[in-house]
Amino acid sequence: MVAEMWKELFEGEGVPARILPVSGLPIGQESAEYSILVPKDKEHVIRDVLRKL
Repeated sequence: MVAEMWKELFEGEGVPARILPVSGLPIGQESAEYSILVPKDKEHVIRDVLRKL
């Protein structure tokens, strides 16, 4: 649920994002860890968004 919130925030800023489970468990497992993937050329946008929080 938290990963989905971050993904929606980034996409709201115009940055496409994907959720990838770190442990290999299927998406939807509440206890699993997730990574949010964004395009390399949009990292500066994400840094700006995170700095403003």
